[in-house]
Amino acid sequence: RSVLSAIGKRAVAGAVSVGRLGLEGDEQADPSVHGGLAKAVYAYPAAHYAFWQAQRRERGVSLFDETLPPGFMGENLTVEGLLENEVFVGDRLHFPDCVLRVAAPREPCYKFDAVMGFARAGRTMALAGNCGYYLAVEQPGTIAAGQEAWLQPGQRALSIAQAIAGKWAKHAR
Repeated sequence: RSVLSAIGKRAVAGAVSVGRLGLEGDEQADPSVHGGLAKAVYAYPAAHYAFWQAQRRERGVSLFDETLPPGFMGENLTVEGLLENEVFVGDRLHFPDCVLRVAAPREPCYKFDAVMGFARAGRTMALAGNCGYYLAVEQPGTIAAGQEAWLQPGQRALSIAQAIAGKWAKHAR
């Protein structure tokens, strides 16, 4: 069975335009669950890549312990730091000429299993809390690899880690 997916992303050199619906040249295969105003950009912490390399190695998916390239998780923004327990719904990421607002955690779907090469990879992602988060575009502009952004705290009522843990609590049993 063939399934349409836009999970495969690649690093891009230079500045990329960011509009209300996301990054120029990026696409979502199923906008009903991935994309739209509240899910325009998907950020994923680079720190989690070691976890996924270990998961793939343990399951025999990664024969040569290859390094997973940025974008492999389906993100269109790989971030340093800014882990799920440090980022809250409503926080804002300020880039030099672009502002993004943290909207929600990623809820992995079955397509993630196929990309990772093992069953229940999405469940593993959610239960580990290594899900990343969606961002809404508050101020369109541009973003370039290597740019620094500063985090403006919002109300700090619900972290991304708390949000994904709450959604997946029933699956932890």
